Amino acid sequence: MLENQIKKIIKSSVLDAKAYHVPKTSDVIKLDAMENPYVWPDEIKTTWSTYLEQAELNRYPDASTSELRERLSAVLGLPDNTAMMFGNGSDELIQIIMLALNKTSNVIMAPEPGFVMYRLLSSLLELDYVGVPLNDDFSLNLPLMLKTIKEKQPAVIFIAWPNNPTGNMFDQESIEKIIQAAPGLVVIDEAYHVFAQKSMMSCLQRYPNVLLMRTLSKLGLAGLRLGILIGAPEWISEFEKLRLPYNIGTLNQLSANFIIQNISLLEEQAGQIRDDRSFVFNSLLNIEGVEAWQSEANFILIRITEKGGEFVHAELLKNKILIKNLHGTHPLLENCLRVTIGTKEENDTFLSTLKMIMS
Repeated sequence: MLENQIKKIIKSSVLDAKAYHVPKTSDVIKLDAMENPYVWPDEIKTTWSTYLEQAELNRYPDASTSELRERLSAVLGLPDNTAMMFGNGSDELIQIIMLALNKTSNVIMAPEPGFVMYRLLSSLLELDYVGVPLNDDFSLNLPLMLKTIKEKQPAVIFIAWPNNPTGNMFDQESIEKIIQAAPGLVVIDEAYHVFAQKSMMSCLQRYPNVLLMRTLSKLGLAGLRLGILIGAPEWISEFEKLRLPYNIGTLNQLSANFIIQNISLLEEQAGQIRDDRSFVFNSLLNIEGVEAWQSEANFILIRITEKGGEFVHAELLKNKILIKNLHGTHPLLENCLRVTIGTKEENDTFLSTLKMIMS
């Protein structure tokens, strides 16, 4: 009886979907989710706790996020004639963009393999998703991208830069050709900007159909769930109509306000992660049976050329090391795993354990 009622009430795209799975992570070295592994020093934590005492939890949050907006605008160096809105993580911003589309302009396009939420949210919202395969070296297949744009006329093209899960940065000239050919929006997702040290922010002034996404999650504030969308005020004002009131909580706003004043701490940690990324990459090159790709993000994509990716993933987990298994998610990711850069101790444990498994 209940099953029949569910089938009658719930739309088919939800019934056919699988919930996004987040594995339990107690008692493991967690290198699967691209998080900053470093905690704040005790003195910063103490100051932060005092700062949070001003929170009036009996009141709704500042709906306009005015103080946070002012602080972040200065830090990000927003170009003139641009506006900014916040989401509960970048996922909410992606969803808002998709929700705004009209019924006759509902094609979503992205290079693949790419960020899984582009496809997942398109499916749940019953939009027409078109994934365009990358080249074998994970570079953009520009001729195919341009051909697909001409044929499908996408309303929105999402481009992660650097790309997740491959970690590489697509050629900027190719991206601009895509922008010029696009009949609709191009959203450049710079979630890993702090590790790449490059940005396409300048495109906002040259191309009115470009939006830029950032997040504080990878910088070290994953627990705050704060995504940032930047673009022409005309676009942002339409998307603001779909943003739910008070979507950024008081404690989240205050915490973000506080850490922005101490942004040098997070930038120092990001610098350490970039240095450690080079060490891990070079070490992986010396492990037989492992192929690794240079990354501009805070993770590295590897392929297990001997023994198989699923086997190695399971063996690492037996040794209480959790990384991301990508085998089976896309044809180009056969036997591939993705490892987040952790602390020096975590990296050393991962590398020694992987070496042992592969020997």
